[in-house]
Amino acid sequence: MSSVTAVPIAPTKRSALVWLWLGIVVAIAGAVALAWVGTEKVVTERADNATFLARNKAQTGVTETASGLQIQTITEGTGASPTDSDVALVNYKGTLRNGETFDASQQPTPLPVQGMIPGFSEALKLMKKGGKYRVWIKPELGYGSEAKTDPRSGREVIPADSLLVFEVELIEFLPMSVYQQMMQQQMGGGMPGGAPGGAAPPPPGN
Repeated sequence: MSSVTAVPIAPTKRSALVWLWLGIVVAIAGAVALAWVGTEKVVTERADNATFLARNKAQTGVTETASGLQIQTITEGTGASPTDSDVALVNYKGTLRNGETFDASQQPTPLPVQGMIPGFSEALKLMKKGGKYRVWIKPELGYGSEAKTDPRSGREVIPADSLLVFEVELIEFLPMSVYQQMMQQQMGGGMPGGAPGGAAPPPPGN
C-alpha cells in the first residue's frame, strides 16, 4: 500500500495578501464605476424625463424646488435677487438633454423676468448678482408639448416635451421702468432684438 507524502505549501507573505485584496477592491470599484457610467449614459439618452430627473436630483449640489425645477449652484453671487418687475442682464446657454446647444447669448442679454418660460423665470428669481446656475427645466416649466422651430430656417430646434438645461450667469438687474427709460433715451425703443423671448430662436420666453 503506497502512501502519498503531503508537500506543505509555503506560507503566503502578509504583504502579498494585502496587495491581493487591494487588487480585488480596485477591480470591484472599477466595475461599479463602469456600470454607473454605462447606466448614466443610458438614462441620459433613452430614459423618460421623470427617470432622468430622479437620477439627476441625486447629483452632488443639485436641489429641487417645489415646482420641480432642479438647480445646481456654480457660483453663489451676492445681494438681492430679481423680481417679476425687473429686467435681468444675463449670459446664458441652453442645451437639450443630449448636450446639443439650441441657443446661447453672444453677449450680456437683457431679459424681462416675467416674460420668460416659468422655469427660467423661477431660476432668475432665485439667483443673486454675480451668481451662476445650472438649471434643468422639465417640459411643464418650459414649452410643454409645443415644439420650437427657427423662424428663419423652419428647422425644429426644440422637440416637443423637451427637458431643457441652461447655464445662466446673472450680471445685473434693474426695474423694468428704469430699463425702459434708458432704452428710450439711448435707442428710442423697447427691448432690443435678439434676446430670448424675441425674434431670435429658440427663446426661453413665452
